[in-house]
Amino acid sequence: MKLMYALWGEGLGERLRGEELRKELAEAGAAALQVNVRDADVAAAQVRHSTYDAPIDAIASVWTEGGQVAVTAVLQSVAADVNGWIVDERQPIVPPRVEDGVRTEALANIAMLRIPEDLTREEWLHRWHDLHTPVAIETQDTFGYVQNTVSEPVTPGKRVDALVEELFPMAAMTSAHAFYGAGDDDAELQRRVTRMMESVVSFGAHLNLDLVPTSRYVYTLG
Repeated sequence: MKLMYALWGEGLGERLRGEELRKELAEAGAAALQVNVRDADVAAAQVRHSTYDAPIDAIASVWTEGGQVAVTAVLQSVAADVNGWIVDERQPIVPPRVEDGVRTEALANIAMLRIPEDLTREEWLHRWHDLHTPVAIETQDTFGYVQNTVSEPVTPGKRVDALVEELFPMAAMTSAHAFYGAGDDDAELQRRVTRMMESVVSFGAHLNLDLVPTSRYVYTLG
C-alpha cells in the first residue's frame, strides 16, 4: 500500500529526513519513505499554484503493508497540519534510483488534481491515463513520471483525486525551453506548449490545481 501526505509546518524538510522519524515509521510498519520538500534548492522555480490558504511545505510518500493510522500519527507528530490519502501508483517513466538520503538531481514537480464536475471518474481516468500521458511524455523533458490516483482519504481535508510527480532538469525551473525540451527552437517550444495545454484542458487539470516544486529524497526503512 502506498500512502501520500501533504504537510505544512516550519522546518519540515529536516524533520522528515531525520533518523528518528524514519525509525518511528519503521516501527509503525512502513518499508520505505519518499520526502518531497519545497526548499531552497527549488526556490527559483517560476511555476507554482496553491488552492490552500498556505502553500504545501512537503509531501511524504510511505509504503506499508497496512497500519495507515499509525503512519499518519507519526507524520502528524512532526507537522502543523497533514492531509493524507491511499493511492494507486503508476509509473509511465520510472524515476532514476538514488542512494538513500541523496537528493535526486531534479526539479520534482508534484501536481494535485481534482476531477471536474462535468466528467465521470471513468472518463477522467481515460482522458488522463490513456490520452494525456503520451502527450505529456512527448512534449516535456521529463525523466521521471509517477501517477498516483487517490482511492480513499486517510485524514479529513480538501478533496484530492490524484497526485502526479514529474522530474525535470534543474534548468526547467527558470527556462521554458528546458522544461519542454525544445532546445533553442522557439517555434518548437510553442508547438509543444500548445499541444500540452490542449491535452491538460481536455481532462480539467488546469483548474483547481496545486503545483508544488520540490526536492526529492528516498529512504529504505527497517
